Amino acid sequence: MATDTVQPKNKIHPHKFTLWVGIGSIVMMFAGLTSAYVVKRSQANWQSFEIPQAFWYSTIVILLSSLTIHLSAKAFKERMMARYRKLLTITLVLGALFVVTQYIGFSDLWRNGFTLQSSVSYSFLYVIVGLHGLHVVGGVIALVVMSLKAFSNKQRNYSIVPVELIATYWHFVDILWIYLLLFLIAIR
Repeated sequence: MATDTVQPKNKIHPHKFTLWVGIGSIVMMFAGLTSAYVVKRSQANWQSFEIPQAFWYSTIVILLSSLTIHLSAKAFKERMMARYRKLLTITLVLGALFVVTQYIGFSDLWRNGFTLQSSVSYSFLYVIVGLHGLHVVGGVIALVVMSLKAFSNKQRNYSIVPVELIATYWHFVDILWIYLLLFLIAIR
C-alpha cells in the first residue's frame, strides 16, 4: 500500500511578492529611461556633464545606510531590540542625509546653469536621478513609520516581515543608485 506524503509548499509572503513586483516595475522604468538616455545621447545637441561631488558623498552615505539596515534586521532577528531601534534610527538619518546630499548636488548643477531647459542631457539627469531620489524618499517615509512602531509603547509585534520588506527595498534603492551612478559616469 503506497502512501502519498504531502510536501509543504514554500510560499512567499504576499507582501514580499508585492514588493518584488514593485521592484520589477521600478527596474523596468529605469531600464527604459537609461535606454532612452543612450539613444538620445547620439543627438547633435547632447552636452556632457560632470557628476557633482555631492553625488559621491551621497554614494558613501547610501552604502553606509545599507549596512546599518542589514545590521538592524539582524538585531531584530536576534531580539536585540535596543540595538534594532538604534540602527534603524541611524539608517533613517543616513537616508535623510542621502536626500540632502542629492539636493546639494542638484543645487550645484542649477547654480552652474545646468537647468532642465538648458539641455536634453541635463533633463535626463534630473529625471533619472530625481526619480531615484523620490524612491529613496518613499523608503525614508517607510523608515519613519518603522521607527515610530519600534519606539511605540503599544503592544509589540515581532513579525520579521516588515523588517525584511524595508531592508530589501532599501538594499534595492542602494543597488539602483550604484547602477545609475556608474551608468552616468560611463555614458555621459
